[in-house]
This record gives sequence, structure tokens and C-alpha cells, in this order.
Amino acid sequence: MGEENHADAVAAVTDPRTVRAMVEDYAASPHVDRAADEADRAAGRLVECPVLVGWSRHDDLEDLYGDPVAVWQPWCRDAVASAVIDSGHHMAEQAPEQLAATLARFLRG
Repeated sequence: MGEENHADAVAAVTDPRTVRAMVEDYAASPHVDRAADEADRAAGRLVECPVLVGWSRHDDLEDLYGDPVAVWQPWCRDAVASAVIDSGHHMAEQAPEQLAATLARFLRG
């Protein structure tokens, strides 16, 4: 993560306003976000742009939710691209080069 990034993270999570915003974002998921998702589904709205679903190899995402591509595909007009990053939960900090290369390939099309 590096000393400067670590200092930024510590400053963020020790600021009560930041912590409140983080908690509220998670809390919106089963209520506000779900209602918006249900309205989009009922209206037949789909994601129209190319989609890349990336996740960490050494995290529990698949154990909790199943195949991430299978979760996202019904929401997307076109096929969903996928990438498994060889990291734990914090892929940007733990595998920045692999993540950057994966994103660059996807964005170049």
C-alpha cells in the first residue's frame, strides 16, 4: 500500500464523517439500492455498455454469491467479460500491476 496511501486510509477511517458515509453506503444496499434495481428490472433496463466483472482469487465472493459473471449477465445486454485477480480482498493494493493490465486490456477493447 505504501506509506502515503496508508496514511490516507488511516485518515479516512478515523474521520467520523467518512465512516458514517461508508456505513450508510453499505446500509443502502438492501433498501434503496434494491428498490432501484427492482424498478430497473421491471422496466426492462439493462446495462448497455461493455462490462468487466473482476474479483479477487483469494476472497470469499464466489463462496457467498456464486459465479460473479452469472450474477451480472442477466443485467447486461452483451456478454460480460471477467477477470480473476490473484489477490485478496484489496486487489488494487495487493496486485496493482495485474489489475492495471487487466483494466487496460478491457478498455482498449
